[in-house]
Parts: sequence; C-alpha cells; structure tokens
Amino acid sequence: MSPPALSLAARIRAGETTARAVMEAALARCAARGPEVNAFTALLPDRALAAAEAMDRRIAAGELVGPLAGLPFAAKNLFDLAGIPTLAGSRIRRDAPPAGRDAFLVRQLEAAGAICLGALNMDEFAYGFTTENSHDGPCRNPHDTGRIAGGSSGGSGAAVAAGLVPLSLGTDTNGSIRVPASLNGIFGVKPTYGRLSRHGAFPFVHSLDHVGPFARSVADLAAAYDALQGLDPEDSHQAPQPPEAVTPGLDAGLAGLRVARLGGWFGRLQSAAARGAVEAVAAGLGATRVVEWEMAEASRAAAFTITAAEGGSLHLPTLRTRLEDYEPLIQDRLLAGAMIPAAWVQQAQRVRARAAAAMRAVMADWDILLAPATPVAATPIGQETLVLDGVELPLRPSMGLFTQPISGIGLPVLTVPVQRADGVLPIGVQLIGRPWTEALLFRAAAALEEAGICTAPVAPAFAEGAI
Repeated sequence: MSPPALSLAARIRAGETTARAVMEAALARCAARGPEVNAFTALLPDRALAAAEAMDRRIAAGELVGPLAGLPFAAKNLFDLAGIPTLAGSRIRRDAPPAGRDAFLVRQLEAAGAICLGALNMDEFAYGFTTENSHDGPCRNPHDTGRIAGGSSGGSGAAVAAGLVPLSLGTDTNGSIRVPASLNGIFGVKPTYGRLSRHGAFPFVHSLDHVGPFARSVADLAAAYDALQGLDPEDSHQAPQPPEAVTPGLDAGLAGLRVARLGGWFGRLQSAAARGAVEAVAAGLGATRVVEWEMAEASRAAAFTITAAEGGSLHLPTLRTRLEDYEPLIQDRLLAGAMIPAAWVQQAQRVRARAAAAMRAVMADWDILLAPATPVAATPIGQETLVLDGVELPLRPSMGLFTQPISGIGLPVLTVPVQRADGVLPIGVQLIGRPWTEALLFRAAAALEEAGICTAPVAPAFAEGAI
C-alpha cells in the first residue's frame, strides 16, 4: 500500500523532497499510465509546475505552508478551473468561455497547500453511474480496465485508485461519490447536504447536489475534508453550520459508538460480495442489530422524480436547440424529466420530508447505520442489465439502489472499501450518520482501517511508482 499522502506532504515540508519533483513524477505517471484508465480530460502541467515551484520557494524561505503542501489533486470536470472551459462531461460546453477563477473547493484545497493537476472524466452533466462518456470515452477501472469505474465521478475515483493523484474532488447527487468509491476500492465522503460550498461546480439538481473528496486513506480523506470547510458567501445553498475538524478524533476508537445494519430494502437485490462486505464491516464495528427504514424505496422514488424534473428543467432551453449534441444515454431522460407535472414534484418533496422524519426516528438510538454502497462490484463496460435475487434490472440506475434513498434526505455518508479475499474486485459499504456528525463516521472508518478490514491500496497493476 502506498504511504498516506500526508506523509508525502510532511517530506515536502521537511525538505526531504520538493513539490516540483513530486509534481514532475505525477505528470510523468499521468502521461505514461493515465491513458489506460482514461481518468483525465485535461492536464494542466504549466499551472501545476508553477504552483509547485512557488511552494518550494515558500518552504525555502521558512514560511508556514498547509497540511497538504505540494500534494497533487484533480477535480471532476464540472468544477471550474481557471483558464479552461468547465465541460461537465459534455460536448455542448466545449465552446464555453474558460472559467475566470477556480471553484471555491479547489481554492480551499490550494489554500491548504495542494496543487491542482487537472480535470477528470465524468458522466455527462453528472447524470449517470458508470462514466461511459460518449464524448471523452469510458473511464476504466484500474482493478480491471475492461470494467466501469462508476459514476458520475468515475474519473475522480479511478485517478486515486490508479495512484495518479492521492486526492480528488467529486460530486454526489444520487450516489456519484459513493458508487465510484465502492467500485474503485477507495474512501469517499458525501457530507451533510449544504455543508460544503458548491459555488463554481456546474449544477445538476440543486436540492440534491453534494460535493466531497476521495482518498486512499482515512487520514488523507479527513485532512482533505477539513481543508474544504469554510462558509462561502457566494453559495446561497450552503448551510451556516459551524465546521468541526474531524482529523483530531481519528484515534478515538469505537468506544460509545452505536452502530446497526440497515435491513429491508438494504438487505435485498444485491450480490454475495455486497452482503459479505457489509457483514465484515458490521463485525468490525460490533454491529449486531438490524433495523429497518420503511421509507427507503419511497425515498428513492422521490429522489428519482426530483432528479428528473430539476435536471430536465435546467437543460430544457438547450435541449430545444441542441438535443443531438447531448450524450445518447441521457437525452430521453432529460426530455422526460422536463415534462414531469409540477404536482408530481410537489408530492415527491412531501415524500422526501416524510422519509427524512422516518429516518430521524430510526436514528434516534443509533450513531451509524451500515448499508451496501453498490449492489455489485464493477461490471464490464457496456453491460446493460443485472440479475439480482433472480430479478433482471437495468444496470445503470441499479448502481444507485442503496445510495439514492440516502441522497434524498441529505445525510452524511462515508464509503469504506472492502478488498475481497479472492483479490478480484473491491466493493464498498456506506457508513451513514445523522446530519453534521461526519466526525463519528471518520472515527469508525479509521478503526476499520486500523483493523485491516477496510483498506485502499493502489490497484495492483498500477502500484509501481504511484503518487
């Protein structure tokens, strides 16, 4: 397993290596191994090397630099990066004017010392779970490049799993951080709705969109998450909750944590690998009770309706003039969503509120609930259906069977990877918390990592020379 990114940052700060040397190594690796996974849609070498040289000058001058000093990171290509168009995975935005400045979260990571290396592949306009992008080509899973990397933040997950960068930024509307984290075998966190600023990230569904980081260790993920905190006056959707640092509590262990497994909807329609992963995590956290949230399926249906309606409405003006320029996989869904009656959306919001109230009652006695992140491990690129519990289902929407109900009510989720004993493909488990309790999720994830139950090594075929 590669050493945590924080160790590399410490070496840069101590003068044992330079930010320039680290960045040159990252760029060389992206050039040599990047095309195998097709995670990047744009590399920014001039920007990255200039920032690395500036970091080295600051260190040489004895200035204090941030905890992520010199670490390369990359961002899903719906985050604004100054000087290039914000593609959001689309053909339509290729002729958009370059972004005038970086997204808020990109600036937050750079304020902590990290250096942006480029933009990452994704499902067009974040509407998908597989990153089989018709414009940029499919993003490939580093554990098996014939398989999907998940989506819509597929490039963000694959770049970290392949050791191209130690940290990345993604977004999650219905599971787009949790699905790639699961399929690529890494850690990812979807914070409480509204906790992190979305300013400078191209929207999909305002009432469901979340943003968050990926990493290969809990400590790295926590450091990135801490760096992303901050109230952004330009984001009217951000909740004015006081941030708390999660890093200091990582070694607190499991004492006092009340953990249960979600049953019912979350115990069906899944592979043996998904069940086994939840069982392993439950054993590691001492979770012996199974509880049910009876509104899960209804919450998923509400999220489906809200997603389709808001997404369709957002794109309707462009659909009228440039329909054929949209990704074939989403054209019909956007058109159908634009025609959903307002009464349906209003009812979906009522169901969403009832689902949230029902979950509050379930979580009154629990700090963390466990559920599969995906029903299966990574599937072959181009596969159209899944058979789960004897039922044939469409593959792409079914990757969100267990993430979408949680998105609808805005709870924080940390996805932890379980590396299977057969060494084939990893799969993830959701640690679900009450609003604003991300620190408890990080505590539990750190304990699972310490016990060796949840680890995120670089994908074996890419391990040599990983960043």
